[in-house]
Amino acid sequence: MKNRVFISDSLAPEGVAILEQAGVEIDNRPGLKGAELQSALDQADGVIIRSGTTLTADLLDKPKKLRIVVRAGVGVDNIDVPAATRNGVIVMNTPGGNTLSTAEQTVALMLAMCRFVPAADATLRGGKWDRKSFTGTQVGGKTLGVIGLGRIGQAVAKRAQGLEMKVIGYDPFLTAEKVGDLGIEPAGSIAELLPKIDILTVHVPGSADTKSLVGAKEIASMKK
Repeated sequence: MKNRVFISDSLAPEGVAILEQAGVEIDNRPGLKGAELQSALDQADGVIIRSGTTLTADLLDKPKKLRIVVRAGVGVDNIDVPAATRNGVIVMNTPGGNTLSTAEQTVALMLAMCRFVPAADATLRGGKWDRKSFTGTQVGGKTLGVIGLGRIGQAVAKRAQGLEMKVIGYDPFLTAEKVGDLGIEPAGSIAELLPKIDILTVHVPGSADTKSLVGAKEIASMKK
């Protein structure tokens, strides 16, 4: 008898194809809510979710066939992990799945910001050619501050170094020696980091501890 996998959020066709090749029975119905979601979970051996589905304790409290929940993403904040564990349901994620994509998007946004790409594009589409207003600034030689040196923060730092930027980083979970080994200048605190940098990027988990990590006070301590 085939194992049944319920896909509760949109998954790339390539991912669905991998499951098909593995010979599992697929229930691909993104967007289910309430009783329909509960019914689909009850009939599945495993479920794949992304950020759209939230698996609360009541959905996991009396699992029937369900034995594993996989988050196709980094965090598990939309899964009640204690409830799953209490009921014998394994919770897994894919922490490296979108690391490079996120790092590349960060660099793309940084370059767009420094070169005024959105504003220049909008002006040109409006029929104006205003080169002088959108000269921008080069990132080579500038200093990038990275708060959070996990997989994504490190990937961003590596790419910034390829653009000939100096990188200063802060992560309370890494020693100064480890940060230095990454080719990054370590900062002892966020307050120490901010006045030294030209551009700031933040890559930390969303939680009560990190909410409003950088606010008006912190921005005021940065360069103009």
